[in-house]
Amino acid sequence: MTASIRDFHMPRYQEIPDVGLYLDQTVKYINRSVAPLGYGEITSSMVSNYVKKGYIPNPVKKQYDTEQIARLLFITVVKNSITMENIGRLFILQRNRYSPDIAYNYFCDELENVLMLTFGLKETYDQIGETDTREKQMLRSLIVAVANTIYLSDCFDRVNLDEVPGKPL
Repeated sequence: MTASIRDFHMPRYQEIPDVGLYLDQTVKYINRSVAPLGYGEITSSMVSNYVKKGYIPNPVKKQYDTEQIARLLFITVVKNSITMENIGRLFILQRNRYSPDIAYNYFCDELENVLMLTFGLKETYDQIGETDTREKQMLRSLIVAVANTIYLSDCFDRVNLDEVPGKPL
């Protein structure tokens, strides 16, 4: 997995399709984007639930725009580390402080930054952004949790239990 992390690129806001994607296209795009992480897929029914619960706005003419897709990418990456209620709170904090493109691109930069460190591909965190706010500290803490979850999942996937002394029956 280290090689896929080294080459991993989370699509930035301006790289997300802006033509409007239908539900199935949106799900495929998101799952393809996060596949190198080795976990965290999204389904059509999950997207529909996120819309019903207000985590993302309703699609217009059944099509999802850039901001909705960015939110779905974020949810897909972090949903195993915090509750949906807290994801909703993060969206509120973000909306009060940053534009969607700046907040999402910062998330992408930090995710790649922390993954590289967690997988031993660099020795220190890069300083990203010009300010240090509580919101950024919260996001980095979340991303550290996500990166550690991905790292541990990879480690467990590679463990050969036949070689572990005293393994449980």
